[in-house]
Amino acid sequence: MTPAKTTHQADDVRNRILKTASELFYREGTRAVGVDLIVERSGVAKTSLYRHFRTKDHLIEAFLRSQDEDFWARWDRVSAAYAGAPEQELRAQLKWIGDRIARPGYRGCPQINVSAEYSDENHPARKVAVAHKAEMRRRLRELARAMKLREPDRFALQMGVVIDGALSSGKALHREGPATFLQTIADALMS
Repeated sequence: MTPAKTTHQADDVRNRILKTASELFYREGTRAVGVDLIVERSGVAKTSLYRHFRTKDHLIEAFLRSQDEDFWARWDRVSAAYAGAPEQELRAQLKWIGDRIARPGYRGCPQINVSAEYSDENHPARKVAVAHKAEMRRRLRELARAMKLREPDRFALQMGVVIDGALSSGKALHREGPATFLQTIADALMS
């Protein structure tokens, strides 16, 4: 077997483990899902799982990193589509976040969910979750500055809390829909 083929197969196994674990972690919670279930559902040997992820905590960290990458890739696409138009960009960002909340099977923000499960600030997944929220505030601050709002730091903090609240409550608490709810609050914070 060639080294390239071996690397490709290893990547396939790693991706299958991560995909299976991600689906289970998101649907059931990370504490409720054991390594044996991930091994069974992904169809790999336990040694393969531990070859790619030293511990379950490292697998949880990889799950959150993949969620993080997906979230910011989407944000970046919206940002590129509205370059130079910060208010329209904010509206578009809030729209897709609201639509994400309204999708079938939505069970909350993975970063918030994992933070609720692990209070240890040194847990690798919790560090990813904290960094995600800091990045959200940084990006909101940039938008606030581009919109020339008087207090960009305050806006970023307030809007970040509102987004987290919407992500946590899901579609249940927003009769008009999460996207409309987010926009209404953003309008109030910008005035």
